[in-house]
Order: sequence, then structure tokens, then C-alpha cells
Amino acid sequence: MRVTDTLMETLGIESVELEKDRVVMTMPVESRHHQPYGILHGGASVALAETAASIGAWLNCDQENELAVGLEINANHLRPKRDGIVTAEATPLHKGKKTMVWDVKIRDEQEKLICISRCTMAIVPNSK
Repeated sequence: MRVTDTLMETLGIESVELEKDRVVMTMPVESRHHQPYGILHGGASVALAETAASIGAWLNCDQENELAVGLEINANHLRPKRDGIVTAEATPLHKGKKTMVWDVKIRDEQEKLICISRCTMAIVPNSK
């Protein structure tokens, strides 16, 4: 899995736990992650959520022949965050042959929910 020169590297997203039924990733919250009002940009949260769901789905694929790509994502931003670290925990709601649906909860250091998301992944052939 390529991590350099990707959005993961740009945003500082790091893997904590990578299992077929649970993916945990962290992301710092710094000025580069802010929207103009000085709080975490919702798009950064969505990028973290989709990254966690994508990796989780990929772990459940035939990794030699399939890829997991985002098909749909929604997010509810529940609380602002100015700095620190956020942690995403992704767990599968549905693991099918062609699609997977993942639930992602993003929390702050005090375990308060910052964002909740549901991401549908398409399982597609790896054309290499």
C-alpha cells in the first residue's frame, strides 16, 4: 500500500490498527486541517473516514486482483475541533462481494464524537 505522496501523507493520517473487522487511524488537527474559521475542516474528517473505510474494505478483498474504492460517503460533523488528535474507528456494517458499507466514528482525545460517517465501498478489479 503506497502511503507517500498521497493525501494520507499530506494530512498526516497514520495507521494504529488494521484488522479485517476494525481499522483505527489517527490524524493531527493543525492549521493545515482548518477551514477559514480555525476549526477542523469537514473535508479533512471525511478524508480520514474514507481512508479508514477504504483500507478496511481492501483488507477484506482478494488483494492481488481487487481494489476497494469509495462509492458514497456521508458525514455528520457533531463538534468542532481546533487542535490535537482525532481518531477514526471503522467497522463493517456489510461485507459483500461487490460492495461494502463501513461505519466510521471519529473521536477526540476525550472520546467525544467529532464526526460520524457511513462509507460505501465498491469492490472493483485491479487492472494493474
